[in-house]
Amino acid sequence: MNETALAREHAGRASDLPIRVLVVDDDPAMRDLLHHYLGEHDVQVQTASNRQEMASRLRVGEPHLVILDLRLGSDDGLALLREIRARSELPVIITTGHRRDEIDRVIGLELGADDYLTKPFSPRELLARIRTVLRRQDAWRAAQRDAGNFATYHFEGWQLSTRTRRLTDPEGSNIPLTKGEYALLLAFVSAPQRPLTREHLLQATRVHEDVFDRSIDVQILRLRRKLEADPSQPRFILTERGVGYVFAPVVQVG
Repeated sequence: MNETALAREHAGRASDLPIRVLVVDDDPAMRDLLHHYLGEHDVQVQTASNRQEMASRLRVGEPHLVILDLRLGSDDGLALLREIRARSELPVIITTGHRRDEIDRVIGLELGADDYLTKPFSPRELLARIRTVLRRQDAWRAAQRDAGNFATYHFEGWQLSTRTRRLTDPEGSNIPLTKGEYALLLAFVSAPQRPLTREHLLQATRVHEDVFDRSIDVQILRLRRKLEADPSQPRFILTERGVGYVFAPVVQVG
């Protein structure tokens, strides 16, 4: 499919039902519930109970969105999320079972999940979240396409491409970024050598409303580990006391 056709598909997806989702959950009752409820609301549902079944479904055809339970018996839901993110920007809503899973939920969001729900949840709420996530993705793609603002940012041998959403180091190696890390680095290279507040960075990296301010510091630390030769003595992302952070290198856009 060429780029123009792909753009048309994404532009129309939010309004052209049915939506296609893949539910990955080892609870057969939950799979049946979501298959029945979402099916009644013009959503085509496929299900999987483990990593192998998920991989098989994705090989056959990519859905519009994945609903991924982080507790999958012998399979690690976070590992599955990493696998999805390594190959695509497919939207993912993660589900967790208890409040004690809060750490996994935060890690899941930092790994690139688009939203989360804590069990037990209402299928009606899940349907609303699915539509919200897909609308948000379609709006982002439309804004990128209409603005025609794809660019490549260059700094000290590094390159960040907004067309491919890839970061490459001075040796040409691809450095994987989570959605949050990509959004954070894009905010920095778009405003180099200018102090940016935590509030500004929080808004730039927000995936949904429930994000804690300290998560910016965590993402800064992780981004430094990928960019800096010595993260304890950063040269790129500097702390601006009383303000936030500043991206020190000179950035060229091409």
